[in-house]
Amino acid sequence: MATDTLKSRLGASGGLRRLLLDNGALTALVVLVIAMSALSGDFLTADNLLNVGVQAAVTAILAFGVTFVIVSAGIDLSVGSVAALSATVLAWSATEAGVPVALAVVLAVVTGVGCGLVNGFLVSYGKLPPFIATLAMLSVGRGLSLVISQGSPIAFPDSVSHLGDTLGGWLPVPVLVMVVMELITALVLGRTYIGRSMYAIGGNEEAARLSGLRVKRQKLAIYALSGLFAAAAGIVLAARLSSAQPQAAQGYELDAIAAVVIGGASLAGGTGKASGTLIGALILAVLRNGLNLLSVSAFWQQVVIGVVIALAVLLDTVRRKAGATPVAAGTAQGGKGRQAATYVLAAVVAVAVVGATSLLHGQDSTGKERKIGLSLSTLNNPFFVQIRAGAEQEAEKRGVDLTVTDAQNDASQQANQLQNFTSEGLGAIVVNPVDSDAAGPSVRSANKADIPVIAVDRGVGKADTAALVASDNVEGGRLGARALAEKLGGKGTIVILQGQAGTSASRERGAGFAEGLRAYPGIEVVAKQPADFDRTKGLDVMTNLLQAHPDIDGVFAENDEMALGAIKALGTKAGRSVQVVGFDGTPDGLKAVEAGTLYASVAQVPKELGRIAVDNALRAADGKRVEELVKVPVKVVTKENVAGFGG
Repeated sequence: MATDTLKSRLGASGGLRRLLLDNGALTALVVLVIAMSALSGDFLTADNLLNVGVQAAVTAILAFGVTFVIVSAGIDLSVGSVAALSATVLAWSATEAGVPVALAVVLAVVTGVGCGLVNGFLVSYGKLPPFIATLAMLSVGRGLSLVISQGSPIAFPDSVSHLGDTLGGWLPVPVLVMVVMELITALVLGRTYIGRSMYAIGGNEEAARLSGLRVKRQKLAIYALSGLFAAAAGIVLAARLSSAQPQAAQGYELDAIAAVVIGGASLAGGTGKASGTLIGALILAVLRNGLNLLSVSAFWQQVVIGVVIALAVLLDTVRRKAGATPVAAGTAQGGKGRQAATYVLAAVVAVAVVGATSLLHGQDSTGKERKIGLSLSTLNNPFFVQIRAGAEQEAEKRGVDLTVTDAQNDASQQANQLQNFTSEGLGAIVVNPVDSDAAGPSVRSANKADIPVIAVDRGVGKADTAALVASDNVEGGRLGARALAEKLGGKGTIVILQGQAGTSASRERGAGFAEGLRAYPGIEVVAKQPADFDRTKGLDVMTNLLQAHPDIDGVFAENDEMALGAIKALGTKAGRSVQVVGFDGTPDGLKAVEAGTLYASVAQVPKELGRIAVDNALRAADGKRVEELVKVPVKVVTKENVAGFGG
């Protein structure tokens, strides 16, 4: 009897261990939901949970397509670029080309499938490694997106933008699309010939070929499916942002691959399932959402997500060593009932524990009017770092809890952050848009929640903001043109280093500079190239331009970072035979002005922008009147007046 009892206990323990190992991703998701509910009283709300679903949708749809490729032991690094290209084709066709919207959607889907077929052809018949073939398509797709759009966002047709809306006023359409695509993925993997072929190819490609499977043709179809799902994801993303962004979905291919791996698929091929991929995407979305709500630094968020991916792969290794059941759809028909029971049990446990932890936050609703969210387009630029510094100083002075997020120049990521702020019920939101139009839908959601929004440095399109705190980028461009032209005596050849394609700051500064230069017909622009507001790229691009134009007289860079890179490339020419004008008045830029290597910087006062934005946010939160437009003047700073500049 004692022996039987011991065996029973060991069997129960082993069964629990096997259950956890076989459903590691599901276990992790349940634990994450419980933890976030315990740590943040704002997590467990209907609006926020729907936000999590919306934020997971694009990654999940991309990941479903990538699942087909990974199950067959391949890899697809191009899905983010293909998504952006498909959305750009749709928007351009329906607006610029005047094509009917239905046909434009078909063209977008055909674009995605076509890119997938090219990938499949290069892998199957060109014998290129999948990594190389899809890496090439990543570059080609992104480049074509920029060529078609000319680097600027294209407004999405209203009839398609409804894909970013809600049904019945509460169910987000992206979530519905995600669920439909998950069901299609499960059907393809578990019930079709091509699905079984994926597992066979991933398990042993040579054996699959010898058994009569047409491996090359199957790979064409597999990569075409990945392109199809990428096109669908691009359309959903662009609809959500109300515009096709040529730089959209950058890095999403890595999130998609991570979601598939976290969901239990092996990069070696042969295993993977749709439900696991969905869980993986939800884990990433819950992590980002929860870390935003907990005010965790954007930099640390990347560290946490990287650790989670590493742990997921480690768990997969442990599972295999422990002999856990392979995660292959359609290979364990008898286990479907047990799998469904596992999901139901996990849901019951999560609801019970979450319900208990929510009591900890039941009465924690005080003080939210003194909380403000600040979403910056990037923190990888000294100008925006100074905006944050000014905002934090003002918040500390006023006793305000300020949460700062970094959109990393990703309009979709910023939309997620703004939605999180809205769900959190903050007193006010300050946003520095990645793109003015793309920020509109999320700001409109804040409008509906009666949360005042202050725009800083760049305005928000098609939405109400209590105030815009900004320098005049167009006027700054004009001042930069005048300063450079007068320094050159009204004649000479110059090159222009442009900012990141598609950003309003680059467009406005470039337009202002071009307008100001019309008054100086003796100045000739011999080259214009983007360097993405980055110092290293400024150095590289300027080095390349000097090969073709070694005798230029001047350089206009749309920010100081690129100007500093150009100065490095020019060497001893900077400030002597070649005059360089930058923009922003950053500390490093002003030092270069003082040293004489940078002739001038069109200086803004970023700390003042941050300070004034927080001040206006607090005034709006208190119901006080604020000015719709608060202008912070720009000033050309040269060596003569840099000592007296108080930026």
